[in-house]
Amino acid sequence: MSQRALIFANGELPGLERIQSFIQPGDFLVAADGGSRYLRELGLLPDLLIGDLDSVDADYLKNLSGSSTIIKKYPVDKDETDLELALSHALDANYSTIRILGALGGRIDHTLGNLSLLLRADLSGCDVRLLDGQQEVMLIRDHVVITGEPGELVSLVPWGVPATGVSTTGLQYALSNETLYPHQARGISNVMVDHSAEVILKEGLLLCVHLFNNVDEG
Repeated sequence: MSQRALIFANGELPGLERIQSFIQPGDFLVAADGGSRYLRELGLLPDLLIGDLDSVDADYLKNLSGSSTIIKKYPVDKDETDLELALSHALDANYSTIRILGALGGRIDHTLGNLSLLLRADLSGCDVRLLDGQQEVMLIRDHVVITGEPGELVSLVPWGVPATGVSTTGLQYALSNETLYPHQARGISNVMVDHSAEVILKEGLLLCVHLFNNVDEG
């Protein structure tokens, strides 16, 4: 039984077929407002629909009202985005493994805002990743294991400040207790040489981008 929360945001999701195969029985499916369109396309019922609901098809919303879906509607004028509300609900429900789907691409301000959500202090100790079927993005605070295929690309981007004590295994260009700086691109486009890679960080923050192989299939 899965113990994951999958949050569908209203951004771009080019690898929807790959995402379909990623979903496991027991995943808690959350639609953040217009993200419900992806679950609708997949023929799946969200466990929770949350947001101001201004981007949800009226007929679909009416059908959900008679289903098992929990609907939480908020005012349009609010301080939090629909995705923030969905993420907070997942944390309140004690999910520590969270995948956010459809939060990348499109408007750059939305993408940056969604990436910045990973900085939330209450996500420390949680495994939270943004996926679109072609790549996954995660924030490394101390350690992460990346699962994939040999030849897939992994980029490490210092987030705001230098990242010190960076060590890697399973990547072609190994790092050993080194420092990566925000103004340098040294951590870009490393290559997986095995089915898993590990990144360890002593201080700072690293934004990790893992690009999947065969993205055209999804």
